[in-house]
Amino acid sequence: MLRPVRRSDAGLLALHAGDRRVAEGTRSIPHPLPPGTTEAFIARALSGDGGEDVWIMDGTAAGSAEVLGVISLTRLDRGQSQIGYWVAPAFWNTGVATEAVRTLIEANPHGARTLFAEVFQDNAVSARVLTNCGFEYLGDAEAWSVARASRVATWTYLRRMD
Repeated sequence: MLRPVRRSDAGLLALHAGDRRVAEGTRSIPHPLPPGTTEAFIARALSGDGGEDVWIMDGTAAGSAEVLGVISLTRLDRGQSQIGYWVAPAFWNTGVATEAVRTLIEANPHGARTLFAEVFQDNAVSARVLTNCGFEYLGDAEAWSVARASRVATWTYLRRMD
């Protein structure tokens, strides 16, 4: 189930986002996680001012953990949005990411005509999630990773919604 972020998610978000493997799979999560980072993330998500809509992957309906990961959509221009997600390592290779991406595609809350996504090239599993959800490879690029303190090669994907 995808649901809005709640302040009560802070502890589990900090636990999972504080894992080096999670942080190094993203552009923006620092490692180690500085104090207040999770609370600032939650405040930004709840404010709705950042141009990014954020949901929690919640497994309680299936008897699993309350916070499995995070998925977001960032509005771009010309009817486009960028999808981003991470899953806590305890739930890797369980289909959680694929289910969350499919759910977001079906809902298409931005009414986007095109969705973009990028993954670091050392994360082939995340690339497979995207291709399994109908994304097509667009090309190679680079992105800065805060946790790695370096530029990392990426694969960029797109999915046409019409």
